[in-house]
Amino acid sequence: MSATDYTAPSTGGFESPQSLSRADTHEEVSPGDIAVGVVIGRSSEYFDFFVFGIACVLVFPALLFPWMSRMDGTLASFAIFSLAFVARPFGTAISMAIQRRWGRGTKLTLALFLLGSCTVGMAFLPGYERLGMWAIVLFTVLRIGQGLALGGTWDGLPSLLAISAPRNRRGWFAMLGQLGAPIGFFMAAGLFAYVYETMTPEEFIAWGWRYPFFVAFAINVVALFARLRIVVGQSYSHLLMENELEAVKTTEVVRFEGRNVAIGAFAALASFALFHLVTIFPLSYIELYSDQPVGDVLRVQMVGAAAACAAMFVSGWLADRFGRRNTLGTMAVLICVFSFVGPGLLGSGQAGNNAFLIIGFILLGLSYAQSSGTVTANFSSHYRYTGAALSADMAWLVGAAFAPLIALAVSARFGLFGLGIYLLSGGLCTLAALAINRAIEARESPITP
Repeated sequence: MSATDYTAPSTGGFESPQSLSRADTHEEVSPGDIAVGVVIGRSSEYFDFFVFGIACVLVFPALLFPWMSRMDGTLASFAIFSLAFVARPFGTAISMAIQRRWGRGTKLTLALFLLGSCTVGMAFLPGYERLGMWAIVLFTVLRIGQGLALGGTWDGLPSLLAISAPRNRRGWFAMLGQLGAPIGFFMAAGLFAYVYETMTPEEFIAWGWRYPFFVAFAINVVALFARLRIVVGQSYSHLLMENELEAVKTTEVVRFEGRNVAIGAFAALASFALFHLVTIFPLSYIELYSDQPVGDVLRVQMVGAAAACAAMFVSGWLADRFGRRNTLGTMAVLICVFSFVGPGLLGSGQAGNNAFLIIGFILLGLSYAQSSGTVTANFSSHYRYTGAALSADMAWLVGAAFAPLIALAVSARFGLFGLGIYLLSGGLCTLAALAINRAIEARESPITP
């Protein structure tokens, strides 16, 4: 079924009962099929995401802020980086309105078109030397556009996957939905490492850095058609409708289930805080304070991303054996421990830097694999579709948006001890949120004689 065949209903973003009755709705849709759709969609989004993040370290300080020191230019680039996460909840609110009016296929098409346009627009923009302050303004606008677009890429497949998976395999299938993060980073780091090492510094800053942005645009186009084929297919639409996974107003979700949004955001905080502290931040810190070649750092991070993938599979097994919430809580404790050990490794030479990256990526894989949807089952079925999206948006905003900026600024001012405090606070917030969620469940669950 193509996007042009899709008939949007007046509400809910689902096909009409008449169209469903004409469709081949008896086709079985397995959790594995849904997981494939999730991995395709998330990998393309994360690739786009990390291309910009790596460029904030290697490109934008010289391209957009040449009059600043390298440190100040990197901090200014990280400030622009954070704007997408600020805009993302607004993008979710707008996209849910679009879905209610014109359907899920239209929403996803517009979101990925905006994301691709903003990404390729950055690839064409001249730097400060030619446009002056307008270069910074235009990059800022396009970054905000990326954030709005990311808010609209929510297709509900992770929630559908959580519901459709067998009860004793939900940790495993939740993990599959998170594989897009290390896969996207692996591709972005590999591409930047190749371009960076095959060009002179002048060539790289002049035009070489633009190539990954063009690749990101091409991947978005492919992912758009792949995801449209899945999410507007009659079988998936039927499953979404059966499980009441529909777009509702974000203000309505906050009004009636705001507590669950907050708990969902803070329960994932340790994972989301660690997310940028092993991907974007260490690249900037090592590039500024170490003589370790950038290409070597990126290759070590690629090894780390592969290790994170393996750790995610382990996390899926652990979650099914011991429970998703118990697994996420245990990983939060390990992240707290790492907050004391990690700062001593980073900055202690190349061996210490590499150990920080590999250990950090393994912890990221173990924790991030179960960070999505661990407590979103708290939402009633009517609010789960939008509630899950909004919880993720708030987790990104609170835990990850400013992590590279704060970590680099604090480390430059107070040393890496400040990095440990930042990471420790994320782990403690996760443990507190999980404890609150457990207490609420115990209080609200019926008492059987």
